[in-house]
Amino acid sequence: MKTALVTGASGGIGSEILKIFVQNGYTVIAQYNKNKNDLDLTIKELESQGYSNKVVTVFCDFNDQTAIQNFCKFVLEFNGGIDVLINNAGTELFKLIDQTTDAEIQKLLAVNLNSAFVTVKSVANSMISKKKGKIVNVSSIWGVVGSSMESVYSATKSALIGYTKALAKELGPSGINVNCVCPGVIDTKMNACLSKEDMLAIVGQTPLGRIGKPIEVAELIYFLCSNKADFITGEVITIDGGFIL
Repeated sequence: MKTALVTGASGGIGSEILKIFVQNGYTVIAQYNKNKNDLDLTIKELESQGYSNKVVTVFCDFNDQTAIQNFCKFVLEFNGGIDVLINNAGTELFKLIDQTTDAEIQKLLAVNLNSAFVTVKSVANSMISKKKGKIVNVSSIWGVVGSSMESVYSATKSALIGYTKALAKELGPSGINVNCVCPGVIDTKMNACLSKEDMLAIVGQTPLGRIGKPIEVAELIYFLCSNKADFITGEVITIDGGFIL
């Protein structure tokens, strides 16, 4: 039985990642913090398609050290190890740097970056012992080019890119592929705060003339975790319709 760990599984992109892995034969450990109702709806959708008992939901607030410890213990003890890890958990902050509080900075570091540290640490040994494994870190185009009024968010997402490249070198000799996906503006609740005018402006700056769909990100991630991508590692792939060209 193949097992994938997906963090941030209750979000727009996370739910599509969860579905595509279950539909391709995986049992998925689905980490969530908020939006448990949305995660339950995704599981019910999968059950209606005949995929029952394929999702194990686990609560973890990555801003809470006790929750992290309990989460890591569960992952380490689950079914002898994980085949695939998708570090998708994330939170955003749209704020001028001089108005950003220390608590807000620490939260972004914890959720966007530290979560990827602790999950990799939890599953690395099981992957190394099997001489195979796939890890995908979900960054952002703002981790590539930076975004005004999102400096802390951009910094955490940029750090994920560096982390990916370093891990690819470190874990490659053990047969583990590590890659990074950088979505652009995707049709999720995270971008619901954008006004109609803002969205039209983004579409106008995108060569493909639209924003992205969560399933498109999920399909890219699934490809990177398939045997078709066995010779791809350390790559940073943007999926943004050409927005940052």
